[in-house]
Amino acid sequence: MDYLTLANVTRYENWEKFTSETSGRLILLTTKATQEYRHAAFRKDDRLLFGRESAGVPNEIHQSADLRLTIPMVPGVRSLNVAMAVAVVSAEALRQTDGFPVPTQTE
Repeated sequence: MDYLTLANVTRYENWEKFTSETSGRLILLTTKATQEYRHAAFRKDDRLLFGRESAGVPNEIHQSADLRLTIPMVPGVRSLNVAMAVAVVSAEALRQTDGFPVPTQTE
């Protein structure tokens, strides 16, 4: 990916390091939630967490989430793949928090 160098990526050694070194609400996207992402009020310091497609997240992480959200699906459909879920919810969070970059005018 030619744009990967533009991303600010931080890797944490484990879950404990992540929770001790970051702040803000932990928002978990899960098929087990009842609240839809489109009804959530996102904040700039929210941390969005998306689990593995095959298994989600471990129960202890699920329980530590401040907010659990879901993407509404057509009845009978399990879920979107994780890349699509990240795109949908991240875009809404960025929209609500004015997080999209301001386009520059070029001549």
